[in-house]
Amino acid sequence: MLTYLADVLNFGSWAQCPYLRSLLALLTALVVSLVCGKKLIEFLRLHQKKGQPIREDGPQSHLLTKKGTPTMGGFLILGTSILSMLLFCDLSNVFVWVGIGVLLIFGGVGFVDDYMKVTKQTSNAMTAKMKLLLQFATALAAVLIISHYTPVKYRYFLNFPYISWKLYISWLYIPFAMIVIAGASNGVNLSDGLDGLAAGLLSIVFTVFMIGGFAAGGIIALNSGVPVISGTVDVAIMCAAVIGGCLGFLWFNKKPALVFMGDIGSLALGAFLGVIAVMLKQEILLAIAGGVFVFESLSVMIQVGYFKLTKKRFFKMAPIHHHFEQIGWEETKVVKRFWLVALVLALVALMAFCF
Repeated sequence: MLTYLADVLNFGSWAQCPYLRSLLALLTALVVSLVCGKKLIEFLRLHQKKGQPIREDGPQSHLLTKKGTPTMGGFLILGTSILSMLLFCDLSNVFVWVGIGVLLIFGGVGFVDDYMKVTKQTSNAMTAKMKLLLQFATALAAVLIISHYTPVKYRYFLNFPYISWKLYISWLYIPFAMIVIAGASNGVNLSDGLDGLAAGLLSIVFTVFMIGGFAAGGIIALNSGVPVISGTVDVAIMCAAVIGGCLGFLWFNKKPALVFMGDIGSLALGAFLGVIAVMLKQEILLAIAGGVFVFESLSVMIQVGYFKLTKKRFFKMAPIHHHFEQIGWEETKVVKRFWLVALVLALVALMAFCF
């Protein structure tokens, strides 16, 4: 929208500068979040008499400290992020509309799940099969569109960071990319269990991919192994918008949280993160930058598998952040340590753009 106005009003090339548009996208989402956040929380609290139901099989302290807190705070992140995208991205770019579409559809799935949880006061609403069906169907559509607009020399390849090597996997790339998107969605969803944890982690990981978007768009000169793909500069701007939304939400979600993100936010933002990785052809790098999300998901898989085999628990509680709570760590300590790990992994991931 800004680039269109710049052409019409003859503002000059400054309005088309990708760095400026990214900064404005981040600041707009951040400021609107801070301004509108309190009103949204009041609205959610008014319409959610009992707040989000707390898992009875989770940490017992949560039944006391988090009871009555409203959910669906992801509305704030999605709304401000999409607003910034519409204002500062090139709306003729197909990648922009794919990203917005994924946020809306996965957000819709999360909204239905959150609504059922709140109205029925149960921690289990939509069935896992129904969620996965909707997630994979949306992921399939997104991957097919992205692949169509990806240069042929990158289309069905896996790009391996650090070694500037790519592997052609033909049609197998489609289901692989679908798993990346659905897996990222569920990984972020599992990480959304402590005040500020998911929003902080997302801010860090999206920063990596914002830089990756500039690199793939040819705006910053890095190593020759980074796939250069037309239109990915706007991917960086979309990441900046989400970072601003997450930081604004974090203001209200830090301990003690005034509102929870809910599935409307975690499912949508996780899927969007996976879609960004597919757009940039950095699916493998996502496993590094988003290593905390991967570990959260693996902890649940290990816990379930180990229990089925031995009828015993491998961790005191899963996902893994609850395990650390159970061994005596304060919630804020767990969150800060996980953020620290995410920062280290982000630096490791960024090194891939330099080798």
